[in-house]
Amino acid sequence: MFNRLIIYLKNFDWILFTPVVLLVCFGLAEIYSVALGRSQLDLLNFKKQIVFIILGIILLFLLAAFDYHSLRSYSKYFYMLGLILLVGVLIFGQTVRGAKAWYALAGLNLQPVEFVKFILILFLAKYFSSVSLKAKELKHLVISGGGAAIFILLVLAQPDFGSAFVLFLLWLTMVALVGFDKKYFIIIFLAIAVTFAGSWYFIFRDYQKQRINTFLNPSFNALAQGYNISQAIIAVGAGRWVGRGIGFGSQSQLKFLPEAQTDFIFAVVAEELGFTGVLLVLLFFGIFFYRALYYLKRINNDFGIFFILGSVSLIFTEMFINIGMNLGILPVIGISLPFLSYGGSGLISSLMLVGVMENIIIKSKINY
Repeated sequence: MFNRLIIYLKNFDWILFTPVVLLVCFGLAEIYSVALGRSQLDLLNFKKQIVFIILGIILLFLLAAFDYHSLRSYSKYFYMLGLILLVGVLIFGQTVRGAKAWYALAGLNLQPVEFVKFILILFLAKYFSSVSLKAKELKHLVISGGGAAIFILLVLAQPDFGSAFVLFLLWLTMVALVGFDKKYFIIIFLAIAVTFAGSWYFIFRDYQKQRINTFLNPSFNALAQGYNISQAIIAVGAGRWVGRGIGFGSQSQLKFLPEAQTDFIFAVVAEELGFTGVLLVLLFFGIFFYRALYYLKRINNDFGIFFILGSVSLIFTEMFINIGMNLGILPVIGISLPFLSYGGSGLISSLMLVGVMENIIIKSKINY
């Protein structure tokens, strides 16, 4: 037992783990800062985030020690669990901001779609590693797409357009990495265009149309639909090189910036820590991505490769969208910044992904 622990700790990739911890600490500091700006100091969310971090780190180390091949074997059961969670939230879920996307449990809100992202990566990694992909047959595209589409449609029913879009991008990225024929992608993008046009007239709600219009011209109505983006851009620009200091950002402290601890935490970092803080955040993400991809050549099974590629793709996509939202170059679709934003479901799910990635890396080191 002791020897196994020594081997585990020796092969655990601390270089991959360290930037994740630093990003989590950055987020925790800014969540505390946002709490300082309230008329009555309320550290409840700050304390909750600490609990989420501890739970997430524990799960990370447990998953790193667990044999990830077992996850592959039980992937179909995880997929069924994902379906149950998404169907259940439509029936028993709590409605927040017009979306029935949360379970209310003992004073905490559980957002199942965050764990479904983990499950979809597991499903796609299992599927693509189980079939012969030399011919890149259309049926593999259809089956994998069908599996993803069920999740996407259930998420759209909440409705949560942002998370559904991320799930779609995750599937599309995985398909691209597999290397299907380019003609299939032309068909996919044509289908997207037709679907978007139909959705605009028959599915999208007014607030979703407003978000897209605001993205195209955020200054058109800066005091209404464009308010969030305008305030985020002001916050980002106000930080300059070194920022105003934690707890001294006027946009977050004076409550000009909505959702400061979730969707717009990047703007808080930019205002309070400046370009230096932003550069550090991007550097930590960069180290994490590089280190994860560095081991791909050592991994001797397709499931491990696809899981890491899917995990990196998901975290990068969410990072890119969130930063784009904060800079006003992408529409606001409610995607949080991985590891930094407040919220237990997203944080724990991301740390679980890191745990499985560590497991794959540990096994690759031992077998290399």
